[in-house]
Amino acid sequence: MENKVRVGFFVTCLVDSMRPHIGFAAIRLLEAAGCEIVVPAQQTCCGQPGYNSGERKSTVSMALKFLSEFEEFDYVVLPSGSCAGMIRVHYPELFRGDPELQQRFTSLAKRTYELTDFLVNVAKLENVPGNFKGTLTYHDSCSGLRELDVYNQPRALLAKLPGVKIYEMVESTTCCGFGGTFSVKYGELSTRMAENKCQHIAAAGVDAIVGGDLGCLLNIEGRLRRTGDHSTQVLHIAEVLSGLDKDK
Repeated sequence: MENKVRVGFFVTCLVDSMRPHIGFAAIRLLEAAGCEIVVPAQQTCCGQPGYNSGERKSTVSMALKFLSEFEEFDYVVLPSGSCAGMIRVHYPELFRGDPELQQRFTSLAKRTYELTDFLVNVAKLENVPGNFKGTLTYHDSCSGLRELDVYNQPRALLAKLPGVKIYEMVESTTCCGFGGTFSVKYGELSTRMAENKCQHIAAAGVDAIVGGDLGCLLNIEGRLRRTGDHSTQVLHIAEVLSGLDKDK
């Protein structure tokens, strides 16, 4: 990027609690793109679990907290299409009765990006630091795809890695069955959807399944392991692109 911009990095709950190395991998990519990265220390949740459960009051509180912590930055970047979709699509809707707040949230939403979308369309990252070698297939998460139009961006970045061969699996854009609270409310249906996804991964015959949302990846990995697949790697795209995985 010609001028260094200040990026507020939102880690997300799952990355922070389950796979923090994904956050460090994403930051490495943003630094490679020439950004100044700030990680607000008091950040917590975007409020999506409460929102999906009908808890509007708590969601509003979380949204206002997010606004106070991230409004100052040129951009906000997240390693999750799900959380980014919450901020970009649903935050402004929550404040339709308050024009001043809605305008502020709308402005913030326009500056909020899922990681690969930012790297391709804003930072225009050319040199990817990763060194992954092998075959992989990509799972498109529902929110990233349908709310943010994230489809070509991760594939364009993966194509910059000379050692990678991408094989599209059947129904790459079909839900894995996680869906946050969906997997809790409809466990049997969720399990069947995850099994279908795992069958498509197996049919692709790849070394790794890659995605941009940790919720999806945890769901897929859990089902793969329960069904006896202990060899297929399950990786967040930030890990693949940055060359920084949990062992480094």
